Amino acid sequence: MATETTAADAAHGAAEAGKAGMPQLDFSTFPNQIFWLVVSLVVIYFVLSRIALPRIGAVLAERQGTITNDLAAAEDLKQKAVAADKAYNDALVKARTDANKIVAEAKAEIQKELDAAIVQADAQIAAKAAESEGRIAEIRAGAMDAVSEVAKDTAKELVAALGGKADARSITAAVAARLKG
Repeated sequence: MATETTAADAAHGAAEAGKAGMPQLDFSTFPNQIFWLVVSLVVIYFVLSRIALPRIGAVLAERQGTITNDLAAAEDLKQKAVAADKAYNDALVKARTDANKIVAEAKAEIQKELDAAIVQADAQIAAKAAESEGRIAEIRAGAMDAVSEVAKDTAKELVAALGGKADARSITAAVAARLKG
């Protein structure tokens, strides 16, 4: 029975709460609640449309403009970087070409100087060789004259030592015949 009493008391308490309970659910106050709902929505609409949304829109537009300008600047800088890289590579190729040309010219000039020095050295060697050959010929001629003189003196002394007498002409003819072969 205690459960029957409790259920009855609960039903009776709910009925009393419905009469004195939540005003939002009281149908007699609906027109007043609807009026204030409409007024508050209109006020919120005007505050948002006239104040908040234009500010938010301006911030979004400014951000979009900044992003667009940054992207355009980045693209411009990218193009400049590509152009600078191309100019650098072109300058590098030109510098290498110029360096190779300078090296080739230097080699040619050095070779020309070397050839001239070789020709000059060959001429000096040839001149010294000719001079040396001349000296050798002089020495050889002098040696032949000296040998001839020594041979004549020796022959004269031998003939005199052997007890004969020889004239200078016959001794010269005998020495010359013997030296010739």
